Amino acid sequence: MKQYLSYSQEVQEAFATGKPVVALESTIISHGMPYPQNVQTAREVEQIIRDNGAIPATIAIIDGKIKIGLSDDELEMFGNSQGVAKASRRDLAYLVATKQLGATTVATTMIAASLAGIKIFVTGGIGGVHRGAETTMDISADLEELAQTDVAVICAGAKSILDLGLTLEYLETNGVPVIGYGTDVLPAFFTRESDFGLNIRVDNPETVADILRVKWDLGLKGGAVIANPIPEADAMDKSFIDGIINEALKEAEEQNIAGKDVTPFMLGKVKDLTEGTSLEANIALVKNNALIGAQIAVALNA
Repeated sequence: MKQYLSYSQEVQEAFATGKPVVALESTIISHGMPYPQNVQTAREVEQIIRDNGAIPATIAIIDGKIKIGLSDDELEMFGNSQGVAKASRRDLAYLVATKQLGATTVATTMIAASLAGIKIFVTGGIGGVHRGAETTMDISADLEELAQTDVAVICAGAKSILDLGLTLEYLETNGVPVIGYGTDVLPAFFTRESDFGLNIRVDNPETVADILRVKWDLGLKGGAVIANPIPEADAMDKSFIDGIINEALKEAEEQNIAGKDVTPFMLGKVKDLTEGTSLEANIALVKNNALIGAQIAVALNA
């Protein structure tokens, strides 16, 4: 495995000294936000994790290696480069073997984090079952990864462009716990609430850490979703964002956009239609997830 993994100096020192490490994806930099907000946000998110007692490890594919922890120059490269491949599970071996530049999705970041021995991963929102999946079979690889890879994902729920009900059903079928952090309902990325209740609520990082420890001690394979709502001050109005998303979905269908191109198209369209306020909300929720994720990583490490 050593021939495929490469570690930043900061992450190596964290492992050597027993400090908790938090994984971060790189697709949010290369495909999720425009430049320069993407790079600025990545740097700020990493610093939030450091300020709360953990070490950040942004993950990406560079020159035939899965890089665990990026330098400042590498963050800049991913934020300001054209043609960076979006790497999910099916793409990982190909991109490593051909030494291409690849940004890791939720699924691939989970794989890489697990290979590196990292248990906590912070992102914006997970993928899920797309609307109309009963005919298209368009289901994110994130859900399959959550079913089989022992990494907990701290997120603001599932992106509201998805079918949230079916996403929860899929996770339940695969035995993936969805833990509401300070909430009894599934947050929907830009909004704090959805129409779907959760059966687990936790209000502190120590209890989350205890649940994860017991889960994996019992040999219960797979990850967990820690659904952490966007801060109230940054949340968007549900009826407003739902209308915007329906408009964007209609346009995606008219343009025959499908598969892994749907999410970046949708997020870009939502940003345009909300005149940039969705980008501000996206940045706020990722930072909030980094805060909670670092606290959980510290508690789990203890």
